[in-house]
Amino acid sequence: MASATDAAPRRERSGLRPFDPRLLARARSVRWVLGADIAAGTAATVLLLAQVTLLATVIAAAAAGEITEVSSGMVAALVVVVALRAGLTHVVELTGRRAASTVMSGLRAELVAHRLHHPQRARDGVDRGELATAAVQGVDGLETYFARYLPQVVLAVTVPAAVVVWSALVDPTSAVIMVLTLPVIPIFMVLIGRSAAARSRANWQALVGLSAHFLDVVAGLPTLRAFNRGRAQIPKIEETTDRYRRTTMGTLRLAFLSGVVLDLATTLSTALVAVTLGVRLVEGSVALRPALTVLLLVPELYAPIRAVGSLFHASTDGLAGAERILEILDTDADTGTGVGVATGVDAGPVGDPAERPVTLQAVSVRYAGRPDPALDAVTLTLAPRELVVVTGPSGAGKSTLAGVLLGTVTPDAGRVLVGNRVRSAADLDRWRHHLAWAPQQPALVHATVAENIALGRPDATADAVAAAARSVGADRFIRDLPAGYDTVIGDGGRGLSAGQRQRLGLARALLRDASLLVLDEPT
Repeated sequence: MASATDAAPRRERSGLRPFDPRLLARARSVRWVLGADIAAGTAATVLLLAQVTLLATVIAAAAAGEITEVSSGMVAALVVVVALRAGLTHVVELTGRRAASTVMSGLRAELVAHRLHHPQRARDGVDRGELATAAVQGVDGLETYFARYLPQVVLAVTVPAAVVVWSALVDPTSAVIMVLTLPVIPIFMVLIGRSAAARSRANWQALVGLSAHFLDVVAGLPTLRAFNRGRAQIPKIEETTDRYRRTTMGTLRLAFLSGVVLDLATTLSTALVAVTLGVRLVEGSVALRPALTVLLLVPELYAPIRAVGSLFHASTDGLAGAERILEILDTDADTGTGVGVATGVDAGPVGDPAERPVTLQAVSVRYAGRPDPALDAVTLTLAPRELVVVTGPSGAGKSTLAGVLLGTVTPDAGRVLVGNRVRSAADLDRWRHHLAWAPQQPALVHATVAENIALGRPDATADAVAAAARSVGADRFIRDLPAGYDTVIGDGGRGLSAGQRQRLGLARALLRDASLLVLDEPT
């Protein structure tokens, strides 16, 4: 259990950049949503300038005692602009969340498909707890990144540019001060962001360690209870929990301190513009209306950049989780079966193993983290209607050999032929129609006994299901169940003994009536 918990912190990673091409590539399917988000943000920027200008005009008129001369149309325009800006802000939020939801679902689906298409990756050193944490909490953390951080980055570019340009038209002196003070905040953000990214990765690794250890403990509870070692796990759980607490508090402390620094920089920059305006207003070198316009625009100049800094801290956990998911997805794809064509190889579709021999030619399989190959240049021919028994000690590669035949394990070298046809990755769906498999621990779902037996052949009749059960000696205990074949069993076969679950797995394989039957120590 300790190995799974302690492995994650030892990994060295460079960190995921906020605009990593691999991550942004996942957003291509929602380009129009993000485009609408950016368009709404840009329109809100234009409305911001109109709102500030109208508001400054009304306030200046009121201060000069000319409020009665302000037209009702101007007041109505101000109300409309405020309402439209609020509506666009809501649109930005909705479209951002929609884009985030789509990308998150696609990333999870891509991860699941990767593991299903490459089951040998289940032995590649990726801990189950880390994988589950990345797929759940890690992907959930990307919502802030796609829904708020990316749109805010666009606003952090458009809003300051628009504010500086508009201020230059109203009061060039204030615009010069804005341009000089504006770079201070991004510099602070870069310095703080580097430390924040490192803290977030440490926090993520602590969460992975906690999840991995807790998952191992829960999975091993029957064994721990049998050896009266349940309480011995409490100190280890407390240790991993406390490690996660410390890293989380350290991350939050950095986020709060960075907020103080950015707020201080923003306040000082705003005060510098305001003091300069005040002095010039007293001297009479600037009128009230342009001074108010610039003064109302100054907070809007720094606010988007300040928001980017805050949202970056909120999105770093998601980026840390996405970093691990992208590492998993970037692992080598199929490199074995069906690569290249040899002399004398047919070009037609893969054949039926009941009619053609199945040949493994110099097949080798290696798993990450293991010095020796699971299979080393294995050559084997299975003739139609032939019974072949593979024996060997644990770890000799028997299950890996079965996986190669099933197409769930991709060889690192060598190839699989059916007759004179190389079995390629494109043939796997057709190939598996000819196969049946009974593993050591059959997967049973929450359904009736009959539905579990007929999982590989849903159209099987009740008589066929019963015949398959009788052939493996399962009919008697099934009929003793409360509802017989209609008895609902829990996930994993809860309510049945290990031997009963294995008999159901064998019955399922025999019901397939397949051309090639692969039995991986089913008894």
